[in-house]
Amino acid sequence: MVKSIISLVLLAVSVFLAFKHGWDTFNYKKNPEAMKMMSELGITETMIPIFGGVTLLVGVLLLIPKTFFLGNVLNAISILIIMTLAMRIGNFKMVLMEIPFLMMPLVLIWWKYPFLKKLIKSALWKNQSE
Repeated sequence: MVKSIISLVLLAVSVFLAFKHGWDTFNYKKNPEAMKMMSELGITETMIPIFGGVTLLVGVLLLIPKTFFLGNVLNAISILIIMTLAMRIGNFKMVLMEIPFLMMPLVLIWWKYPFLKKLIKSALWKNQSE
């Protein structure tokens, strides 16, 4: 039960961060610091909406039990891309800051969707009662 609650909290944090970062990415022109960071990483202005869209997609995929794994894989890949770009420019502080965020989708994949067994049991119970 404790594992499911921790998993649910990690899921909520991951979804929140995905939507927040996706929204912030689409509004990058209002935030000059974000634009500076993305340009330092080598992310062009034409790529920014793609990153924002993928990040929002990750948030949606994480919420659906059937796409939970895919959402976490995409989340981990996007974090690895950011870490790789940061390493390329020698920004190891950013790389180290991203490690906990990389661990979140990996732990969520390992623990699976929270309360999935209860969801399956309730779905089976519904089908049997019909």
